[in-house]
Amino acid sequence: MKKITSLLLPIFVIIFSFGVHAQVEQAPAGFDVLQNSIAHGKIDTVVYTSKTVGTERTTLVYTPPGYSAEKSYPVLYLLHGIGGDEFEWLNGGHPEIILDNLYAEGKVEPMIVVLPNGRAMKDDRAEGNIMAPDKVQAFATFEKDLLNDLIPFIENKYPVIADREHRAIGGLSMGGGQSLNFGLGNLDVFAWVGGFSSAPNTKQPAELVPNPEEAKKQLNLLFISCGDKDGLISFSKRTHDYMSENDIPHYYYVIPDGQHDFNVWKDSLYNYAQLLFK
Repeated sequence: MKKITSLLLPIFVIIFSFGVHAQVEQAPAGFDVLQNSIAHGKIDTVVYTSKTVGTERTTLVYTPPGYSAEKSYPVLYLLHGIGGDEFEWLNGGHPEIILDNLYAEGKVEPMIVVLPNGRAMKDDRAEGNIMAPDKVQAFATFEKDLLNDLIPFIENKYPVIADREHRAIGGLSMGGGQSLNFGLGNLDVFAWVGGFSSAPNTKQPAELVPNPEEAKKQLNLLFISCGDKDGLISFSKRTHDYMSENDIPHYYYVIPDGQHDFNVWKDSLYNYAQLLFK
């Protein structure tokens, strides 16, 4: 795995790269605006059986423009925050628009994107006290649901390439912490890992990566991003610091004037998606 020297760009992007990817930069104006003149992907709501939870659960699935069951695709599992559900990305970030626009410019590899509900419990709606212990615990339980129920379902229903090299995970806030926890904790499953404004559920770095040398061999991409005005940036920075101290190549993208909101998360997805599966 090659590594290039770290550099500080004028827009305060710090990059520790694998030496094979494009430069990370702030998303341009219009990157998230619907364009009627281009081809569009499709979002479906599908139901899968969760043995982990003991019920049927719903997830959204984005298939790219030109999708064909005769082709094979890599998959990105894109996770929401503590106050959301499987519709949070769709309602707040419109990843389908961001991805459609990137496809039109030839900047991303064709991929299927799965937007699940990361609150693995029978009543998985973001209602009432979202900080209740059982609801917080359900975000940790989702690791089993993801690995044992959702991924096998997706790989049975869709024409995906079912190996770690073609499996990515990413998410915002609580979902960013999940992505780092589940992705770095299961490098036999995921080779591409991204955490956007990761929340306090993020494990301590030494627990995330207890064997840095092994992680270097297995990771194709680690992408960490956060707004510089986000009160939770310490969780992203401590992960970045540990990776730097252990010479683990990664991207650390600090967005100027960025808060804990979809302006940061959309920008993060715009950049993360372009780095995947290349």
